Amino acid sequence: MGSAGRAAVFDVDGTLADTNHLHVVTWWEAFRQAGHQVPMHAVHRAVGLPSTDLIAHLLGDDRDTDQDAAISAGHKALYGQYFDRLPALPEAGALLRRLHRDGWTVVLATSAGGAELSALRRAIDADEAIAATAGADDVNEGKPAPEPVEHALELAGVPARRAVFVGDTVWDMRAGSSAGVRCVGVLCGGVPRADLEESGADAVYADPAHLLSALGDSPLS
Repeated sequence: MGSAGRAAVFDVDGTLADTNHLHVVTWWEAFRQAGHQVPMHAVHRAVGLPSTDLIAHLLGDDRDTDQDAAISAGHKALYGQYFDRLPALPEAGALLRRLHRDGWTVVLATSAGGAELSALRRAIDADEAIAATAGADDVNEGKPAPEPVEHALELAGVPARRAVFVGDTVWDMRAGSSAGVRCVGVLCGGVPRADLEESGADAVYADPAHLLSALGDSPLS
């Protein structure tokens, strides 16, 4: 596509799919099963980090790291029970299809991979609009490092100045800012507007439906 193209890069959990609180509950339970009482509000603020980073963020660097794999596997198994009914956020698929029609190259940048990403894509139901996915398996370092967004831009063949990244967490906004793209925040993941703006959001919308309805005045116009 070269420099003429435009890329719309999307986080998935909490941005296109209403899954953040499912992650909170299943991480909380995985920690509980491993003998750790972690407050749910703390888990919520860590959602969006890759698994090992999330565990480190919540239990600290002096934890018994031998538990990490079991905690992560516990979360994966618990969350996997929801794969057949993951809810998309209202108008998420319609937003991606509209951007695709408008000439944007739509790429997903997510810490999900494998069966989880497939389940999310089924929920969003806009595969014809999605050009590529930059999943957890494709990068060495997850958000808030810029690598997932940079990888998405490589897949789209578009420079940072021709791209917009849409996400719902401070980790998304930091990753997008570090990658040099314009960042759009959505509130549907449960993160306050002020936190998103402080982390680099150029604009903030309630959810995909709100962004779709305001598209003409948005960074995605």
